[in-house]
Amino acid sequence: QVQLVESGGGLVQAGGSLRLSCAASGRTFSRYAMGWFRQAPGKEREFVAAIGSNGDTTYPGSVGGRFTISRDTAKNTVYLQMNSLKPEDTAVYYCTTTFLLTTILKGSGDYWGQGTQVTVSS
Repeated sequence: QVQLVESGGGLVQAGGSLRLSCAASGRTFSRYAMGWFRQAPGKEREFVAAIGSNGDTTYPGSVGGRFTISRDTAKNTVYLQMNSLKPEDTAVYYCTTTFLLTTILKGSGDYWGQGTQVTVSS
């Protein structure tokens, strides 16, 4: 059974940093793409970052240069380093996985975690 468990969220002041983790189990995740999405209250789910099985990464313009996705295949864990946080980054952040990076970008991951809350105060 595939499971994704996010952690690392919390309350931080604007300009601060957080590192989210997503621990994966149930498959050989080194073969799969992984990504992060977020959803703020009253808003649609938004793509944040993705990393392919070959290590290629992609980000939307809203977080480029501030967020960095990485993976530790030995630990089956993907990370999201978030720097220079802004109040508009406040949301629940979700981890997802599927085979292709392009599928991640469409928001069509096979599996999703339960989410971790990130709150950025001004």
